[in-house]
Amino acid sequence: MIKIGYKPSFVRQFKRLESDLQEEIITKIELFKDRANHKILKVHKLKGALKDFHSFSVNYKFRIVFEFETKNEAVLLSVGDHDIYK
Repeated sequence: MIKIGYKPSFVRQFKRLESDLQEEIITKIELFKDRANHKILKVHKLKGALKDFHSFSVNYKFRIVFEFETKNEAVLLSVGDHDIYK
């Protein structure tokens, strides 16, 4: 089971989203905690300027960018559409 931390930037972005999307994000974060679900969530390492980070899908449009602190700890950095990669 992966332990999750949240950066203040993630929390701010999350609070600005509509409640239906917030519920979907919470569901996906719960799935993310179990490594067996990582393939379903399309967890992947990012490239370029974000090469130290990973991302997973909330839905077709929204992504969560995160960083592994240790093998079993991740910090969620941001949530949004593809613009979060910029």
